[in-house]
Amino acid sequence: MPLSEDDERILRQIEEQLQRDPSFAREFEPEVSSARRSLFVMVVGTVLAVALTVLLLAVNPLLAFVGFVLAMLCVVRAERHVRAIGEDAVRQMAAMRRNMPGAGRSRPS
Repeated sequence: MPLSEDDERILRQIEEQLQRDPSFAREFEPEVSSARRSLFVMVVGTVLAVALTVLLLAVNPLLAFVGFVLAMLCVVRAERHVRAIGEDAVRQMAAMRRNMPGAGRSRPS
């Protein structure tokens, strides 16, 4: 069921108020510093898991496979943290562009 014009206007007003309230936005954004710290931990964990995999190849291939799976889990987690950091960077760039003088005006050709 489509929204009426009044409902759409009310939603736009709510969105504008939420964008103007920085404390509200901070409550829902992941902290980038914790994402960077976790990324570092995941990279170190990946390196250690790969080294463990290579060492375990001589002992038991099944244990080496467990090390490989551990390394893959670390890589997947690291990718999530990289994505969070990238999304924050994109938000910062968009905010800087919105705050630039003359933003939104078309350039003459």
